[in-house]
Amino acid sequence: MINLEEIKQIANQGPYYPNWQSLGQFELPEWFKKAKFGIFIHWGLYSIPAFNNEWYSRNMYIKDHPEYEHHRKTYGEQKDFGYKDFIPSFTADKFDAKDWAKLIKLSGAKYVFPVAEHHDGFQMYKSDLSEWNSYEKGPKIDVLGELKSACENENIQFCTSSHRAEHWFFMGHGREFESDIGENLEKGDFYWPAMPEPDNQDLFSKPYPSQEFLDDWLLRTCEIVDRYQPKLLYFDWWIQHEAFREHLKTFAAYYYNRGTQWGEKVGICYKHDAMMFGSGIVEIERGKFGEAQPFYWQTDTAIARNSWCYTTTLDYKKPKEIIQDLIEAVSKNGNMLLNIGPKGDGSFSATDQQIISDVGGWLAINGEGIYESKPWRKSGEGPTKIVSGQFQEATVKQYTQEDIRFTVQGDSLYAYIMNPVNHQTFMISSLKVSADQNLPEFHGIIKDVTVLGIDDVFVDWEISNEGLIVRSKKPTGEYPLTIKIKMR
Repeated sequence: MINLEEIKQIANQGPYYPNWQSLGQFELPEWFKKAKFGIFIHWGLYSIPAFNNEWYSRNMYIKDHPEYEHHRKTYGEQKDFGYKDFIPSFTADKFDAKDWAKLIKLSGAKYVFPVAEHHDGFQMYKSDLSEWNSYEKGPKIDVLGELKSACENENIQFCTSSHRAEHWFFMGHGREFESDIGENLEKGDFYWPAMPEPDNQDLFSKPYPSQEFLDDWLLRTCEIVDRYQPKLLYFDWWIQHEAFREHLKTFAAYYYNRGTQWGEKVGICYKHDAMMFGSGIVEIERGKFGEAQPFYWQTDTAIARNSWCYTTTLDYKKPKEIIQDLIEAVSKNGNMLLNIGPKGDGSFSATDQQIISDVGGWLAINGEGIYESKPWRKSGEGPTKIVSGQFQEATVKQYTQEDIRFTVQGDSLYAYIMNPVNHQTFMISSLKVSADQNLPEFHGIIKDVTVLGIDDVFVDWEISNEGLIVRSKKPTGEYPLTIKIKMR
């Protein structure tokens, strides 16, 4: 088991060092730029009550939250049945890592991010640092280890995430009344440290995490790296707090140096400017950029609008919306990480499976303009605009047949008609003829135009001074349509 001195030694041995100047030499793994689409998995103790969302462990101890009353009515008072009492029910009778890997493969995803530890503090992997993990309690399974093996057998890149930072305050409300959390917590206790919740959006909020907690955070995160060698590691939001700054730099140098030892380029996905720009991968939660970016980025979103874990009241998105989100991200030089949530027993609902199958079916036909593609000189055209920023999914975007997004792959430009329903003729104004070479218009030579999934014989096309006109003699489907424009 690694210790703090060894961590500091490796973090300072190079080629990376724990300072932003050095960490700014980070290089994005090439496979990530090619992959475009990954699967996020939230599964843990919170999947047992399956109520509202994955913050059940916090909210069940807050008197004004629905989880509080639901818990008392369903399981009893918190002093008699606390969050830890879900562990015996977390048996994962239907968990099969190979089946999960096959489902991920079916989705068309090229990489996977199962959550290693969420805010609740229950580790989904074998740990030498705490007994509160899935290998020693509950299902008695090294979930991360089994998923890594199964996914790599399907040629799916294995990554993982840590949401441990927020555990500093996540269980703290349980000390505000009589509950099973109690007062005399020590390191090693499941609920430790259960401190008062600060303004968790304030970079300098107090009480600051203690040195003991920060060291424990660092040890746990390095343990994940050493035991499972993830290709990427994702952090949730609270590591942007000032208290984490030095530990975060130490970890980044440690992880990047470990990657060098393995002969791998690895990376950290971060939000809220938690790391210096250029030292990892910019992450946007449930949002995107309005325009293509000169840097590579990722959006993380979920199959449901109202939760990251499985619940009985999920507000599912339509596959069409998910596909549109993927196209938006890729056209703007990004990837999309889509979350799915297994049930407490380890199975996936029929709805999850159907949505995943539909997305994968679309990618099987249209993926040649997604995988390994690059942005074109403009990301798209049409009236529907995307607002840059996080949490932009409250309403579904209403695309028209005039909304088109572009990618480039090899000798072809791919134009995605975002909402082709009930239309068979499409105008791509960005490809209009222009005799004036001084204008920023298209001057390339088009060799051929086809629609993916539709026979060439069913497609007519012509170039005019208004744009490229493409006519499909077959009815278009519900999902985005891909026009492949091959250049000479």
